[in-house]
Order: sequence, then structure tokens, then C-alpha cells
Amino acid sequence: MTIKEQAQIAVKVLDEKLAEDIVILEIGEISVIGDYFIIATGKNVNHVRALSDYVSDELGKKGIYAKQSEGYDNANWILMDFGDYIIHLFDRESREYYNLERIWRDAKNIEAEEFLK
Repeated sequence: MTIKEQAQIAVKVLDEKLAEDIVILEIGEISVIGDYFIIATGKNVNHVRALSDYVSDELGKKGIYAKQSEGYDNANWILMDFGDYIIHLFDRESREYYNLERIWRDAKNIEAEEFLK
């Protein structure tokens, strides 16, 4: 399974579980830390945790596990590092505050629908 196919599974799960404002930043051309950032917003802390759980479960079924995960206890920003792609799950306030899309503005911004094609 390719890196993009793995990332597509994560994006599909986030979409199905009603994550908001799903954005994929293609960072491979501008950084060595990975190929994609997947950024999504949950409606509240419990939703953010649930999104993390759903992604972990679905990728885990395929034998794919995060190398590192941070922020689950507070759940205002959960970072799930799968090596070649990193998933950032935010509550609304934290997403606005950290604004990764602005920080990584040189990355190609891909909408979820386009990425899943």
C-alpha cells in the first residue's frame, strides 16, 4: 500500500466521522519530514479524541500504526505521526490559533474530495 493510499484511508475516515475543514498539505517538495499533513477539526474535545480513535482503528486493521502520537489527554490538538504523513486533529480554537495552513503556506493545499480521487 502506498503512502498516498494510507493517507487516503485516514482522510476517508475523518470525512465519514464528520471531521470539519479537512485539508491535506502536500509538504514533500518543501520538507523532509514527510509527504503530507492531514489537518482536520473536531466539534469538541470528545469528537477530536473519537476522530483519533477511528483513524487508529482503521489504519490498525491494515497493520499501520502511528510511530508517535501526542495530545490525546487534552485533545485540543492531537498529532499522529505515521512517518510519511502526519495527522493534526484540532478543536476549533486551537486550529485557528496555530493556523498550520499559514505556517506551511508554501505547501500545495489539496481539498479532501480531490485527494480521495
